[in-house]
Amino acid sequence: MLWNLYIIIDWTLFVIISLTVFYFGFFAFLSLFTRHSETPSAKNQNRFIVLIPSYRSGKSVEMTVNSILGQDYPQRLFDVTVIADHESEMTKFHLAQQPVTLLTPDFEKSTRTKSFQLAVNNLPQFKIYDVAVILEAGDVVETDFLTLMNEAYEAAGTKAIQAHKLSFNRDTTSARLSAVFEEINNSIFRRGHITLGLSAAMDSSGMAFDFAWFKQQMQNAKPTWTNKELEAQLLRQHIYVDYFDNVYVYNEKVRQADDFNRQHRHIIANQFQSILRNIRYLPIALLNRHYDLADKLLQWLLVPRMLLMIIVVGMSLITPIIYFTSALKWWGIFAVILFIFALATPNYLVDDKWDTTFFKVPFVLLDPVLTKFKLGRLLLQKINIKQ
Repeated sequence: MLWNLYIIIDWTLFVIISLTVFYFGFFAFLSLFTRHSETPSAKNQNRFIVLIPSYRSGKSVEMTVNSILGQDYPQRLFDVTVIADHESEMTKFHLAQQPVTLLTPDFEKSTRTKSFQLAVNNLPQFKIYDVAVILEAGDVVETDFLTLMNEAYEAAGTKAIQAHKLSFNRDTTSARLSAVFEEINNSIFRRGHITLGLSAAMDSSGMAFDFAWFKQQMQNAKPTWTNKELEAQLLRQHIYVDYFDNVYVYNEKVRQADDFNRQHRHIIANQFQSILRNIRYLPIALLNRHYDLADKLLQWLLVPRMLLMIIVVGMSLITPIIYFTSALKWWGIFAVILFIFALATPNYLVDDKWDTTFFKVPFVLLDPVLTKFKLGRLLLQKINIKQ
């Protein structure tokens, strides 16, 4: 009886993981064929509103504001609104010295949607904007960011585009892992998708929307909406999301293992909520050949990458103890996953710390458990995942 139960669990997990790995591998291969090379110069200069929601971010939001204010784009053609939710008085004082619109809510239950709703409802009525750009605290952009975003938006001919998010810090194991996973996302869920003509996945920032569309969505949005819900709205309305490799947004990555795990637990929770809210649209999308929406819903049904790694590493360690032969398939798929991740990782991230970073992955994932035991803490100190 127990043996049959083991066989069912083992093969069920393996089939689910295999489907996810096949999806990753297919789009990782397609990502090698980039559609966008150079974006032509735009004949029209759009008027931008840059929205920066910030929640207890401190100096990170000040850094972001300083970088966006240093644009070579005409100053009369862009405004910046910072929604400083639960920020310190010193942070708000520093932001108030900058030429930005500063909103200082103290929501009882803070969400990004509430911040966006407050921002769009407090914009000057006499100003007309063409494009809304979303950044978040900790983002840094180069001086030509809005110029490139304007060219990309004009070239795309759609109401939503995603910029290339990447890391500017790789000083700890967790930060390096975050940087690698960010670029894997860019390869599989963005570059690979637009190569096939499907919409790119949206991130939490580095996004640009048609302002009128974005304002309407925020006015009708529920306070609990996440970025994924906004993405679902785009696809349900048949709005293509384009991606541009040459428009960079540098983001500060978490440095500690507990922050890394907390962040990914939040991502998994959002993905689970999104699929519960939108799974009912899958049959209709398939029947109507609405491939963009169907792909997105199937994408959310896949095993999240961090959970996938935990399952594969765990089964690779457990199955040899129970039945050695059954472990071979897990070792094989683990090798395939590493190959796919290597394929999707750009060369600049493969440095002298590449091997040791992936060696420490299980310890980063198990950090919340290991820190509860003395032996675990000693092991973490020996491995030193903070480097």
